Amino acid sequence: MQNWKLTLTYDGTEYHGWQVQPGLCTVQGELQQALAQIVGESPLPQGSGRTDAGVHALGQVASLELACPIPADNLKRALNRILPASIRVLKAEVVEANFHARHSARAKTYEYRIFCGAVCSPFLARYVHVCRWPLDLERMQKAAQQIVGEHDFRSFAASDPELRQREKDGNEATGKELGTVRSILTSEWQEETGELLIYRVCGSGFLHHMVRNLVGTMLEIGRGQFAGDAMRKILLARSRAAAGPTAPACGLFLQAVYYDASARTKETEPAR
Repeated sequence: MQNWKLTLTYDGTEYHGWQVQPGLCTVQGELQQALAQIVGESPLPQGSGRTDAGVHALGQVASLELACPIPADNLKRALNRILPASIRVLKAEVVEANFHARHSARAKTYEYRIFCGAVCSPFLARYVHVCRWPLDLERMQKAAQQIVGEHDFRSFAASDPELRQREKDGNEATGKELGTVRSILTSEWQEETGELLIYRVCGSGFLHHMVRNLVGTMLEIGRGQFAGDAMRKILLARSRAAAGPTAPACGLFLQAVYYDASARTKETEPAR
């Protein structure tokens, strides 16, 4: 058996997320079916994370084991011939046996795209959140900086029954990883053009809907619905009710997954 690492990009608009679900079209399911056609094996590819329905990926990573001794370039070409045009394999490689797309990950970068212009092109609309209000970018930038470091992000997590059960069981030994504490390395807004804003955040891990909830809250700060210093108070509240709405899935991209600390640091350093 060989352990494989696949780097993928996909348009998540028409998929019910990454994870296989009965009767629904998912990215993981499409990849599994394509592998079965090519090598006659159907391992369930393990992703670095479960992107939600409608969320896109520029650099998702999956790992799986195959018995078939197929060359890496051949596997990549064959997958891209069979997979829907909305899913592409950027790289296929054999890696060490202990590599796991999720467990071996050290950090991830997400980006969220906001369109602020008067008319959004139909060729862009499925990849951005169209914001119809004036935004104060300086206020949003200050809010973004306030989440850098290690914090309890309970206020920005979707409801998680499994998490509540773990807390009820009182498992203190795994509190940080299984709880709501996460470490954010970089968090910033950039104005790409006069009409497009991009929020990029890199962290050790993210809770369910965390990035979309952060963006929704910062948009409320940017439009003046929340105070400029609201982010710190919302973090301390440790209550989802204290934060803003969940931003739509269409604007969110999993940009990159890092497996080496030095590479992660280099790629997340601010531009000079």
